[in-house]
Amino acid sequence: MSDSAKPTLLLIDGHSLAFRAFYALPVDSFVTRDGQHTNAIHGFLSMLLSLLAKEKPSHLGVAFDISRYSFRTREYPEYKGTRGETPPEFIGQVPLLQEALAAMSIPTITKEDFEADDILATLATQAAAQGFRVLVVSGDRDTIQLVTDDVTLLYPSARGVAELKRYDPEAVRERYGIDPQQYPEIAALVGETSDNLPGIDKVGEKTAVKWITQYGSLEGIWQHIDEIGGVVGQNLRAQRERAERNRRLNRLVTDVELPIGPHDLDRRPMDVPAVRQVFERLQFRTLTERVLKIAEAEGADMGEPGDAAARTDLPTVRTLVDEELATWLASTAGQEVAVIVDAPHGELAAFGLATATESVQVNWAAHRPDYAALEAWLASDAPKLLADVKAAAGVLADLDIALAGVVWDSRLAAWLARPGAKSYDLADLVHDALGESIPQPDPNQLVPDTSAVSPATVAWFLHRMVAEQRATLPEGGTRVLTEIELPAAPVLAGMQRTGIAIDRGALDAVGSELSTAADQLAQQAYAEIGREVNLGSPKQLQEVLFDELGMPKTRATKTGYSTDAAALADLQEAHPHPFLGLLLQHRDATKLKQIVETLTAAIAADGRIHTTYDQTGTSTGRISSTDPNLQNIPVRTEVGHRIRAAFVAGEGFEGILTADYSQIEMRIMAHLSGDEGLIEAFRSGEDLHRFVGARIFGVDPADVTADMRTKVKAMSYGLAYGLSAFGLSKQLRIDTGEAKQLMADYFARFGAVRDYLRSVVEQARADGYTETIFGRRRPFPDLKSPNRVLRENAERQALNAPIQGSAADIMKVAMNDVAADLARDALRSRLLLQVHDELVFEVAPGERDALEAIVRRRMGEAADLAVPLDVQVGVGRDWNEAAH
Repeated sequence: MSDSAKPTLLLIDGHSLAFRAFYALPVDSFVTRDGQHTNAIHGFLSMLLSLLAKEKPSHLGVAFDISRYSFRTREYPEYKGTRGETPPEFIGQVPLLQEALAAMSIPTITKEDFEADDILATLATQAAAQGFRVLVVSGDRDTIQLVTDDVTLLYPSARGVAELKRYDPEAVRERYGIDPQQYPEIAALVGETSDNLPGIDKVGEKTAVKWITQYGSLEGIWQHIDEIGGVVGQNLRAQRERAERNRRLNRLVTDVELPIGPHDLDRRPMDVPAVRQVFERLQFRTLTERVLKIAEAEGADMGEPGDAAARTDLPTVRTLVDEELATWLASTAGQEVAVIVDAPHGELAAFGLATATESVQVNWAAHRPDYAALEAWLASDAPKLLADVKAAAGVLADLDIALAGVVWDSRLAAWLARPGAKSYDLADLVHDALGESIPQPDPNQLVPDTSAVSPATVAWFLHRMVAEQRATLPEGGTRVLTEIELPAAPVLAGMQRTGIAIDRGALDAVGSELSTAADQLAQQAYAEIGREVNLGSPKQLQEVLFDELGMPKTRATKTGYSTDAAALADLQEAHPHPFLGLLLQHRDATKLKQIVETLTAAIAADGRIHTTYDQTGTSTGRISSTDPNLQNIPVRTEVGHRIRAAFVAGEGFEGILTADYSQIEMRIMAHLSGDEGLIEAFRSGEDLHRFVGARIFGVDPADVTADMRTKVKAMSYGLAYGLSAFGLSKQLRIDTGEAKQLMADYFARFGAVRDYLRSVVEQARADGYTETIFGRRRPFPDLKSPNRVLRENAERQALNAPIQGSAADIMKVAMNDVAADLARDALRSRLLLQVHDELVFEVAPGERDALEAIVRRRMGEAADLAVPLDVQVGVGRDWNEAAH
């Protein structure tokens, strides 16, 4: 029988793949509203659905371990003894996964005293003998021994369960140099760390493969054991029992007595109502759609749509205008009304309005009929709930419609609750909060089966969902939302709409010079090696640097050796070469040229650049800038200055004013740590780094050299970002011992800083989050991860999160207050940009002094710290000249 004619049995190691999925997906991005983590379930089911679509198995079963104990632990109690405690976030996910599989009519198999691999081995052996084509999915390398012409292993890659490597006999031979049935012999000699099975000392994979190839098996090795010389031969003879034990334990059992056989695992129709119920509880909106598509394709009885959205009685949508609309709006007095601004492609089409029990649609016509009552209500203090207030404010501002009274923004609330989540789309938030789906047409269908619901119905979903968000958002998060983020949204929308004027000629001149410089540097680089290469190709650069020029290898990557900027800078520092120097200069010129090209392409018809600000674009609370990014223009280079000089005051304005905070993160560090030394430094008004340097090096402030100040500055900022002594030594190009001593001297003088930095991570580990001085929380579930890399990365981020987050909050408070004062005093000067700790304004004629007074007062009073907030102000014809 040909392979295509054979039935296909798909066998999956449930625990193995669930664990792989758990570590492949971020824990904090998959949590139900009642706190149940679901990342392992989501990753497993996503993999399973992909396999069903790709492999189309006729039979399917998933095996699970019952516990860590089996006949193997009875023989060797230390078996798998080095495995850590089960992560608390994983606990409870396997039963829920099994419940989901049951709803999908997928059998799960367990057997007391045996492992899942033994179940897979038994079923795979039986199925191959009965004429099946077998696919085994497992992350346990012991299953390699099952591979035959009829049994293929699908093994997860390092990236998780989303990528599965196919191992047939040829692939095993290519990877290991032996036949599949010989793999356990290799593992017996080398050992298996994950199973706590130590191998023969000093015997690695190459040696084991050589022996098995030469002698055929462990038995063959024992017959020639005296012929193997050297230290490894002595170890082999002394530790023979270790290898024999390993072989007994890694041999999979192929005759486990099971209640079912391969033919009992035939695919059966899914229980669609049960699928809907389980997946709604898990809040798997996208996966639900994928599962139901497969169920329908396989002929399952779809029945009546059983999801909560269909079961819930939607209020009748009323379309209102004129007096009827005015009457309805008046009837909502004292109630919160959810508002959806329906604006496809940025053009207002309709409003959806909803209370808890009613939904109203207001269609917006181009001829602008009499909507005076609606416009007055939008501009009033009547409480409103929105899904994205910044986007709505921008659309309405284009029509000169004011928006006020916003008391909730679901997007911002979701971000504050779970910064770094994969989506803040309203449909996803509704599904997560309510377990319901907003009916939406399939974007891949030319004629969708489902029509888009009215914006009024969407508003009704929003209204109900906000109640769930309010119940789960901590008090501090609610305060940040209402006092900082909601006021910031319309300010940012106004900045986007205003944009900043550009001197295109100046920008073109910089771009042209950079293009010429890049070409010249490329030609000089080619001349150094005698040929042209693609300077942007890592592969070609590896050939030039490491093969032709024989330079020392940088750190290894999957494609060879690193050619990134940091690696090449280190290489040039240690082993300078003309080609490498020109390459680095070429990269700098090319990067700057690309920045200029991006800026030029973004100049709108009004001669201004209108960046887009994203309030939810970072986990720290900082605002990000895109299309184009105006926060990545170099500050300290000559070319960077010239680029900034192209940002000018527009027609009718007399200049640019910039204002930024001086050393705001170090001031927050002083406040949070309460260190008297740092507090004294800021209160004295003396240069911070000179003050600190004087105490560390034991000299007068006047005797602190430029080199001393540089070291102190690097360390002061580095400590707040978790910089190690090794990192400090690399940054300053000093010996690690000197860096350690520098840090020790620093902490000897500023001990409260050390104590604070220690406590902030420990507190975050206990709480699960960090908090800014305003109450913004940032979760750090990886602080308890058994994965060392993830844990240490979380520790570094947690160290700085309260400082960086507080700085972001302070800047937003200042920005909001300045914007409010400009509006109150009816000044024509306007806020153009927010770039990290800097605000950029366009100054109207005669308003410089008034603007500067507002900016200094509001920025200086944005937070009550133990040290003063120092604000630096500059004025000029362009952004660069206004620098200070």
